Amino acid sequence: MVRANGAVSLRELARVVQTSEVTVRRDVRALEAEGLLDRRHGGAVLPGGFTRESGFPQKSHLATAEKTAIADLAAGLVEEGEAIVVGAGTTTQELARRLARVPGLTVVTNSLLVAQALAHANRVEVVMTGGTLRGSNYALVGSGAEQSLQGLRVSRAFLSGSGLTAERGLSTSNMLSASVDRALVQAAAEVVVLADHTKLGSDTMFQTVPTDLITHLVTDEPAAHDDRAASELQALADQGVQIAVAGAGAAAAASGAASVSGDGASGAGRGARREMPLPGQRRTHGQALRGVPVEPGSGDRERERERARVADLRRR
Repeated sequence: MVRANGAVSLRELARVVQTSEVTVRRDVRALEAEGLLDRRHGGAVLPGGFTRESGFPQKSHLATAEKTAIADLAAGLVEEGEAIVVGAGTTTQELARRLARVPGLTVVTNSLLVAQALAHANRVEVVMTGGTLRGSNYALVGSGAEQSLQGLRVSRAFLSGSGLTAERGLSTSNMLSASVDRALVQAAAEVVVLADHTKLGSDTMFQTVPTDLITHLVTDEPAAHDDRAASELQALADQGVQIAVAGAGAAAAASGAASVSGDGASGAGRGARREMPLPGQRRTHGQALRGVPVEPGSGDRERERERARVADLRRR
């Protein structure tokens, strides 16, 4: 499966071979000792994954359920009449399918797949960058793409990537893609990163968004007993990233976080989530994720509540 897809999550492996994630994790560790693959948080990749990039056909079959849940939740951040930028990737493609229901939206993108998903949405205006087509991910890259973004200003950028760490932020394996993503970030007042659990803790060659520029992270529940992924989320939250965790089960919905209200979002993207905004983080567009009140002078109480939520995430 790793050879066919370039990367695979422990959840998918456990589902395919019909065993527990604990057993799969042990077997993956043994395969890594033989040099057959490299372990990553929540999954495994081919050796040399630091520089390797999977093509779109492989990525489209990886963590599909998680990407769907992330897209559902992220769509709730988009309001009617907004102007946003959406980068290339399979997760952002899922997001675009949900944005087709948001009226009056303007979407700037360098992704043919994002544009295709919105092509028949009669209340959404799609603006494409120039550039050279990169066939492996159907994205426009190069100086043409970057120059077309100069002077642009939108409310939010929605980006994905190959890896996410608290130390370096979002990264990707391709230099041209990284350069365009950095231009997309410069055009936005806020940056929303969409990253499933397999990317947490993974680091690749080219940094696209440093951690201090990430406003929101929308991710899914880390694998059971994956303390390293939970620690990475804690480290990101400590640096001011507002984290929303998408989950399909009622347990996630009952974790105490309000659903994204997304005023005027026409019901797009309603998913269960857990929020982990910590004291001192940026609130440049409302309080944390919408619907989370912050009482003046309540820093100590808020800190205790949020650390309790992170501790609950570790236990899960």
